[in-house]
This record gives sequence, C-alpha cells and structure tokens, in this order.
Amino acid sequence: MALQIGIIGTGWFSKVHADILSNMDGVQVAAFVGTSQEKAARAVQGYASAKAYSNTEQMLDETKPDAVYICVPPFAHGEIESQLVQRGIPFLVEKPLGTNLATPRQILHGVKKAGLMTSAGYHFRYTDAAMKAAEMLESRKIGMALGYWMGDMPQVYWWRQQEGSGGQFIEQTTHMVDLLRCLLGEVDEVYAAFAHRAMKDIHEGVTVHDVGTVTLKLKSGAVATISNTCMLPESDMVGLAIYTEQGVIDIQPDKLIVKEKGRLTEIRNAANPYLRENEAFIHGLRTGDASGILSTYEDAVKTMEVTYAALRSAESGVPVKVGE
Repeated sequence: MALQIGIIGTGWFSKVHADILSNMDGVQVAAFVGTSQEKAARAVQGYASAKAYSNTEQMLDETKPDAVYICVPPFAHGEIESQLVQRGIPFLVEKPLGTNLATPRQILHGVKKAGLMTSAGYHFRYTDAAMKAAEMLESRKIGMALGYWMGDMPQVYWWRQQEGSGGQFIEQTTHMVDLLRCLLGEVDEVYAAFAHRAMKDIHEGVTVHDVGTVTLKLKSGAVATISNTCMLPESDMVGLAIYTEQGVIDIQPDKLIVKEKGRLTEIRNAANPYLRENEAFIHGLRTGDASGILSTYEDAVKTMEVTYAALRSAESGVPVKVGE
C-alpha cells in the first residue's frame, strides 16, 4: 500500500516536494490544500492521484493521509499543526515555524506529548557542503563564523509585512542561523541592530527591516556575526564562513570552499538536498527509524529561539539571552 501524502500550500515549495514524492516508489501525493479551491485545483494538475481542497479538516477527513507536508507562509502556522497533532499525523514543515515563539512552543508541547515524527525544512543541513564541513570541523578548533544572506526583497505581499513574514532574519536568514547551530553548537546570547534604509520608500506597505546584523555568543565560547539585507536589486551572497586555526571553511548554497595554507579547494554539491530531506522523512515513516532526519520540529524551535531573540534585541537595543 502506497504512503498517502497530503500537501498544505500551493506555492513553489509545495511543488518541489510534490515532484520529488511523486517520483518515489510506494508514495502518492494524495491531496493539495490551497487558500482557495481554484489554487488547489491548479496545484493538483500533473499529479494524477491528487485531489484539491480548500479546507484542511476536510482533506484530513476524506484523504486520511499517512503524513502531511506544510508549505505555508510564516503567519499561517498554528491551526494546521494543531489539527495534525490532535489526529497523530506526522508532518514535514517548511521554515520558519511562525512569526513569533508562542505558536511553535505550543505546537512543540503537543508534538512531544503525541510522540509524533516530524521534520523541518532546513535543507542546507542535507547538502554535501554542510556534511563535509561537519566532518572537517571535528579535527579543527572553531574560533568564529561570519554568515550572510544578501539579496532582494521577495515580491509576495506578506513577506514585506512584519506580521506576515517575521522579517528577513526570521524568514530567510534562519537557514544560516540553523547551519551555525548545526555546526558550531547552541547560541547563548545575541545582540542585533536592524534598520529601515530604502525599501519603505520603494515599495508600498513595507514594515520589515531591510538591513540587519546580529552578533552571537555561543555556549562553546566561539562568536559569530550574521548579517542580511533585502534592499539589493538582485541576490548577491548567501553563506556561512567558519574560521579555524587551520583555515577557513566557507559553506555556500552550491559548494564548499576550503582555504588552508595557501591552498583553495572547492567541493561542489553533487546530491540534491531536497531529495535527501524527503528520503529521510519517508524512510522514517516506513520504518520508524528517524535517524536520517537532520532537523526535527523540536530542533527547529531552537533555531526559532535564536532568530526571535535577535528581533527582540533589535527592537529593544539590548542583548537578549536565547530561550528567555
């Protein structure tokens, strides 16, 4: 019997996952849920087994999926996860988990109580670059890291609004924060400075900051700075550079660059991280072995604690302890 997967959301990421799932043996994309029946009907095109819904509860009642993928904007989280927790349905959720900490913490309590298998969409963890970096760092002393997400402003309306996306550090730069946690360990305290520089004058209804930088103290004693901007006309740089006593390990979306003793080595990603992410979750559903899932909902909440602490620090002008 094929695993039945429901997908909530009709954007780009829902299609990325649906394409991967539909090419897996013994897996069926059973349904799409959209904010309208029309959006859901467009989403199911090309997936013969999928039905279109505009209501999550109806989809769950009629389809009875083995698992659900949640690919919705940050502001839309909460009620969806609550329904899945109540029904004991495992889920994979795209980042971030919300626009504030209250909702994820509430959901996490339910997830742990129900013993649900979960996965969070931090695909950078599944890249060859991140995996090779983790291996190399085992024999190196980490001093500091510099992370960056420098690009343009997404065109969807909700992204430009603080209550819609949570801002760039929470919505996009979260990937670099998560990678930092994955490779360097937990963050103890953050100090952030965010500002409005250009986008409020260029676009209507912008309430998110368009520049920001965050200093992070790690529990290991290492330090880091992660900066971002969404005021550029096009995407510029995304990555995390880690500085050690043997040289620099620079993780970028498509490759790893290692600079040591005057030598530069470049290792390009060969495997598809989204495929790895999906295979780990599907394997977990089939076997109960979740060891291949590199970011669970619980782990993703820890990343959210860091990004939300940064927002609080930027708003208050003082350092903020993570998790408080």
